[in-house]
Amino acid sequence: MIRRFMCRPRARRPPKAFSRAIVTLVILLNTAFAAAVLWIYCARGTEPTALIAAWFAFTTGELWMLARIKNHELDTINGEAKEGTRDGTG
Repeated sequence: MIRRFMCRPRARRPPKAFSRAIVTLVILLNTAFAAAVLWIYCARGTEPTALIAAWFAFTTGELWMLARIKNHELDTINGEAKEGTRDGTG
C-alpha cells in the first residue's frame, strides 16, 4: 500500500506558471533596482546612466524573448507556423 503512493507520478506544473514566475521576478528585480538607483542618487548625487540603460535593456529583452517563445509555442500548437522558415519564427 505504501509503495503505491510512493510510485505515483508527480503532478507537473503547467508551463504558464513558469512564465508568470519569470515576469513576476523581473518586475520585482526592476523595482529593487530602481530603489537602489534612487538610494545611490541620494547618497552620491550622481546617476549611473549606463548601468540603468543596460539593466532595463536586458530585462526588456528577456521579456520580449519570453513573449516570442510563448507566441511560437501557441502558433505551433494551432498549426499556424509561417511558411518559408525552418522553425516558423518569421
